[in-house]
Amino acid sequence: MSAIPSVTLNDGTWFPEVGLGTYNLRGEEGIEAMVAAVASGYRLLDTAVNYENEREVGEAVRRSAVGRDELLVTSKIPGRHHGRQEAIDSVKGSLGMLGLERIDLHLIHWPNPSVGRYVETWQGLLEARDQGLVRSIGVSNFTEAMLTELIEETGVAPAVNQVELHPYFPQDALRAFHAKHGIRTESWSPLARRTELMTEQIVQELAAVHDVTPTQVVLRWHTQLGSTPIPKSADPDRQRENADVFGFELTDDQVAAVSALERGRLWGGDPNTHEEM
Repeated sequence: MSAIPSVTLNDGTWFPEVGLGTYNLRGEEGIEAMVAAVASGYRLLDTAVNYENEREVGEAVRRSAVGRDELLVTSKIPGRHHGRQEAIDSVKGSLGMLGLERIDLHLIHWPNPSVGRYVETWQGLLEARDQGLVRSIGVSNFTEAMLTELIEETGVAPAVNQVELHPYFPQDALRAFHAKHGIRTESWSPLARRTELMTEQIVQELAAVHDVTPTQVVLRWHTQLGSTPIPKSADPDRQRENADVFGFELTDDQVAAVSALERGRLWGGDPNTHEEM
């Protein structure tokens, strides 16, 4: 399999075009799955405090045959750690669990607007970056209005916004805002889990046209939108399939046809109302 390409974030650092989601990858099996993914070419491992597997991610980094500087580890600040000093302490806690000297990308997991402390939390992440604890900083599940507030209050745009994004919810307006401000879009649940997406007629047709799997069609759609999908899989064969999406290209019309499947957010995770601690 060819190497996964990377892009440059607004802070000048590199970021892969496909990463590995690690939710529910725990224990020895989880570590082995992540090591296998790195061996298959993945360079981005996405975790979070609330995934309760930072220890496993750190161990996978240590066991892999790839040098530390060739890997990018992401973690996230949970809602219960919002606040300036709380955010710094959360980063240090994640570093301890990971057993690493730095975190490559640290995100605010959910904005939790009723708490009203995501700007303070962002200021804490800025300090953590200045202290060398993290390399890049970003957010997850932030809306255009929330991103605007962060930028206006601190003058610093997040490097990444990780959001629900798949053909049923392409997020056109938010992606356009990201592009305007140099924010990299990252897609969670990129394959719209537990839905009929892979059996949609257009996805099936494009898979046949390009001689690839429906999953590869959808993941290629993400990359051509300018978003980094982070599909989760513990199966080495599936991992390789998910990463091998750069040997073909969808036409603009084909990308638009997949986007036309839009039906809206699937799991009620509206950042204006959904909150996680």
